[in-house]
Amino acid sequence: MATNKHIIHGIFGDEVPMMEAIKKLRASGIRIKDVFSPMPVHGLDSLIGLPRTRIAICAFIYGLTGLGLATLMMWYMMISDWPNDVGGKPNWQYYFNIPAFIPITFESTVFCAAHGMALTYFLRCWLIPGAKAKNPDPRTTDDKFLVYLDLNDDQAKKAEIILTENGAEEVNQIKSYVVEPKYILEETH
Repeated sequence: MATNKHIIHGIFGDEVPMMEAIKKLRASGIRIKDVFSPMPVHGLDSLIGLPRTRIAICAFIYGLTGLGLATLMMWYMMISDWPNDVGGKPNWQYYFNIPAFIPITFESTVFCAAHGMALTYFLRCWLIPGAKAKNPDPRTTDDKFLVYLDLNDDQAKKAEIILTENGAEEVNQIKSYVVEPKYILEETH
């Protein structure tokens, strides 16, 4: 049996009624696919059930990469390739010169972490030249908040009622499509 799916956009003029509508949607078992807003809204991530971001792990890895590259570069340039006697202090071993290398190491770590995070963010959000915007309504970049729902038949009516009762300025059903079930072939013995 095929089921109908509905894409519903609930548009709000303020974040407070939007947050209340989201709470009631979640309490009634409706999953929110996404929320578009013109500004960051504190607590919205946990309210719609988004997991914590992993960009901090990426930043740590990029920072370690910068630290390793800086250490390798300084060892090669100052110890291996062209050792200098600076102020009567010879560069025979790397650990003799660690205090002098700390600023370069710090700057390289920060440089690689910052640029790596920016590139990761752009690629993850697909913010590259020529990419089509994922924003379903351009008003959400100015002054409107949009709750994006992708629901089946039973939940669609309930979601529309909850959105209108909680102050949605508009509730638009954008698209309705049919999802065919996947048939599982059973092996006979």
